Amino acid sequence: MTLEAHRSFPSELQSLVTAAGARLSASQAVERLWAHDHRLWKQDPTDITNRLGWLTIIEYMKDRTEELRAFATQAKKRGVRDVVLLGMGGSSLGPEVLRASFGPSRGFPRLWVLDSTVPGWIRQVTQAINPARSLFILASKSGGTIEVMSLFAHFWELVHQTPGNQGGEQFLAITDPGTGLEKLAAEHQFWRIFTSPPDIGGRYSVLSYFGLVPAALMGIDVTQLLARAAAMAQACRIQPPLGQNPGADLGATMAALAQAGRNKVTLIASPQIAAFGLWAEQLLAESTGKEGTGLIPVANEPIVSATSYGTDRLFVYLRLKGDQNRQLDRQIAGLARQCHPLLMLTLQDRYDLAAEFFRWEVATALAGHLLKIHPFDQPNVQESKDNTARVLETIQSTGRLPKQTTVTVAQASAQLKRQCRPGAYVAILAYTTPSSKMEEAVRSLRRALVSHHHVATTAGYGPRYLHSTGQLHKGGPKGGLFLQLVDPMIPDLRIPGKPFTFRILAQAQAAGDIQALHAHGQQAIVLPLGKNPVATIQALTKSLAPRTPARRSTKRGTRNGPARKK
Repeated sequence: MTLEAHRSFPSELQSLVTAAGARLSASQAVERLWAHDHRLWKQDPTDITNRLGWLTIIEYMKDRTEELRAFATQAKKRGVRDVVLLGMGGSSLGPEVLRASFGPSRGFPRLWVLDSTVPGWIRQVTQAINPARSLFILASKSGGTIEVMSLFAHFWELVHQTPGNQGGEQFLAITDPGTGLEKLAAEHQFWRIFTSPPDIGGRYSVLSYFGLVPAALMGIDVTQLLARAAAMAQACRIQPPLGQNPGADLGATMAALAQAGRNKVTLIASPQIAAFGLWAEQLLAESTGKEGTGLIPVANEPIVSATSYGTDRLFVYLRLKGDQNRQLDRQIAGLARQCHPLLMLTLQDRYDLAAEFFRWEVATALAGHLLKIHPFDQPNVQESKDNTARVLETIQSTGRLPKQTTVTVAQASAQLKRQCRPGAYVAILAYTTPSSKMEEAVRSLRRALVSHHHVATTAGYGPRYLHSTGQLHKGGPKGGLFLQLVDPMIPDLRIPGKPFTFRILAQAQAAGDIQALHAHGQQAIVLPLGKNPVATIQALTKSLAPRTPARRSTKRGTRNGPARKK
């Protein structure tokens, strides 16, 4: 494969990267990574020795490509029009990147990735498919994720209410061996159960069944994906000089700049592969955001004037050859002229995404070594889940949500203006239904925060972000300001067999996360979006822009300016 990486760094920053590479060499980090030496990160092997299967998953999956091709052909023959993946975090974000980047091949079904409990989002997918001609994938490593089980209850009932359905034959599971999901799938006579090797963490699982089953069903050539990933894996075995090892070089770069205060890894990608940031965001945030340190990934942020950015950024540009890159290229050149550190990674075609998946996994693991953290656990993720369970218990016993402090648009604006300072970042946490208008409203809000207040911004839909950046929010560096946007979620949608609805579940997840943020001393704002969510966000955006001074009026003058004295 052709590995193209170009960097534009000020000399003082490049010297820091060189020194970080030397530290990786001195500790024999690459050799120890491939030897599965847990002491590269911590003396305790817990959640390390059983989480390194991603290093060898490519060869394992190569032996299963024919099985995947045959399965995809069977699905086509059955007349499957839509595949709906029900999953969260690492089980869903890899497939989402492939869905957004490739789309279905001719004659293959569309893929829908549903990783939300917001009723409007679930209703959108429900109304877009024919339940009797759809295949539903339950994807969960643990096998008991509340979101996945709730979505399963909804679609199981929906399928069985639809004439011409095939019952359990319209469902398949991807999980670890011995989970509750594997048992449920057997009891409900699912069409297929794919058990993935258990020694892979969810966020490192994209090149396993979790990513490749959805890919095959869309008609993507999984053999080609694995070939690109294998070539990158081979390159990532190279010992010093580390500049020739693409994973080690990226890991040294990110860690060195983070330790110098540039911990906002800002991902910019060509239009066809823009979704890559969603996957990389989870990988970096959940792997490194702990012990008060970590990399803060910034994905899909609007690019603004190069002079608006602070000194806390590293820009990484994933450039897909042949894509519509002209405008991005100009903007990237502007960043380089302002001496912002910039790394450009070139992809020959979309199949190189598989190579990037592996490059970033190696980079994240080695950056974890340099940052002296454990990149395979997620110690703070469970907090929000536990809080959600407690909130649900409160709702069931009292009939209402626990009391929560909310703000108006004016109050949210004032608090943001007061607390936006150099080095901070604003995380926008949106419990709402995606739409083109909503996406544009959030982009405009992010643009205003970066342009006028010079802070980095992240944005995630809830509860998706709980399984992505949630770990970073609680365990990572201080300096985050969290803006939770919650729409009314009306009309609601019931969850068959549960004493609560999807609206109540989503509200409980939102409330539970705020409780966890406050417990960690983080600043969090809850803004109800009201009956017109887009208008509320637009009003907040407008209030964040600096006011233009009123022009003086003159009694005498012309269009060109004030009148002169005679």
